[in-house]
Amino acid sequence: MKSIIAENLVKTYGKGGRQVKALDGLSLDVEEGTVMSVLGPNGAGKTTTVRVLATLLKPDSGRAVVGGIEVGTNPKAVREIIGLSGQYAAVDETLTGWDNLVIFGRLYHLSSSAANARAKELLEQFSLADAAKRPIKTYSGGMRRRLDLAASLIIRPKVLFLDEPTTGLDPRGRMEMWKVIEDLVGEGVTLLLTTQYLEEADQLADEIAVIDRGQVIARGTSDQLKKEVGGERLELIVAENDIAAACVIADRVGQSKSTVDIGLRKISTPVSTGGAALVELLRELDQAKIHPLDIALKRPSLDDVFISLTGHLAEVAEEDSAGVAKKGKRGARA
Repeated sequence: MKSIIAENLVKTYGKGGRQVKALDGLSLDVEEGTVMSVLGPNGAGKTTTVRVLATLLKPDSGRAVVGGIEVGTNPKAVREIIGLSGQYAAVDETLTGWDNLVIFGRLYHLSSSAANARAKELLEQFSLADAAKRPIKTYSGGMRRRLDLAASLIIRPKVLFLDEPTTGLDPRGRMEMWKVIEDLVGEGVTLLLTTQYLEEADQLADEIAVIDRGQVIARGTSDQLKKEVGGERLELIVAENDIAAACVIADRVGQSKSTVDIGLRKISTPVSTGGAALVELLRELDQAKIHPLDIALKRPSLDDVFISLTGHLAEVAEEDSAGVAKKGKRGARA
């Protein structure tokens, strides 16, 4: 069953000659109980997609369905089954973590006792119980992100939208957030996650949709997308007088002619057999008495995926280009 459906969504900001088409016929769907990661450069339409699906924006045309409910005709019912955590933690820094969660609970029309009980449960779940009575301004970035995610779960949503939830976190904070997200998915929550981190999609997503200029331009698993942009490659660095002989060997092992950076003494060749090709290359280099200074089997990086699929690097932020202020992210909770 499809938990999220978007069909031919179009959204344009601005007027006259200053119009920006944030969504240009975007279509995607997400199976119930799975994670869809929406990957793309800044300005691609990721946040606009989330805002439309979360009832915060009305598309100019197209259709959106969340949890079997038409977003355009019954947004109130959609808000009752979704959670949303935006790019920036939308919590009141002057209040404590406890107070923030209780207030969100009351906004969702929970009774006072129910709001307090849910706040206590979430603070424990997100390892924030010890800091519950501290003002948010004393929290670290990772703690704020965890609290923001906790606030999006007040009503135990069936569908959760996370818009770049780990942006700005250090590696430890990012891994902590990944663990929280994995636990939620294990409980059956359907998740749409936008990110610029390919490793995040690797870790969390069942499927990835790559979008650019308001359209889905590629879709598949992480491995499928990496293969689409060129698969694996072997890279080795050798002594200057070994470059020519090493190139001959690399050409024989690889799928096509190698590329060479003379200045760095680096040889790169695409391969289809991964580890087997690495073993074969090492064997032939050893037989030729060539001892590489460095050698590695590499998969496409995030930049490789962006450049190959979109033709450009990240651009200006989506909300800036569209003239939309970066605030009010908590709208779906009101």
